[in-house]
Amino acid sequence: MNTLPAPLETALTTGDDTATLLATIAHFGCAAGTVHRLRADGLLHLTAHHHLPPPIVAIVTTVPLGKGIAGLAAERREPISLCNLQTDTSGQARPAAKTTGMEGSLAVPMLTNGELRGVLGIAKAEAHDWTDEEKSRLLAIASRLGARE
Repeated sequence: MNTLPAPLETALTTGDDTATLLATIAHFGCAAGTVHRLRADGLLHLTAHHHLPPPIVAIVTTVPLGKGIAGLAAERREPISLCNLQTDTSGQARPAAKTTGMEGSLAVPMLTNGELRGVLGIAKAEAHDWTDEEKSRLLAIASRLGARE
């Protein structure tokens, strides 16, 4: 992975989930994002979010594995990307996700030493085809984020 910008590196080293999420959103030129951490109850728990409408926050406070974009990224342990959430018909996103107004969406598992720790998700306001390089960079950031408890 290329060297990260100082604000993102600092957030990963000393910041909390919100600081890291905000720095990651800025790094990728995104408008919204979430951090979910896997807890002992087997659910993904929202620990940070940015630019989500309150009704969506209520829906994604806890996410079962396999449900929605974050749940699928966790279950499959691989990136889930949508070029345009608004027109997607794959069934990967829950219908309420369209109310975010976001289009290009990417969620990656936070894997640390092969262990699932959670999911990091970002989204752009416009349609976006996520490249393998972008997915790899976000996976590397998510791995470091997952290593922090």
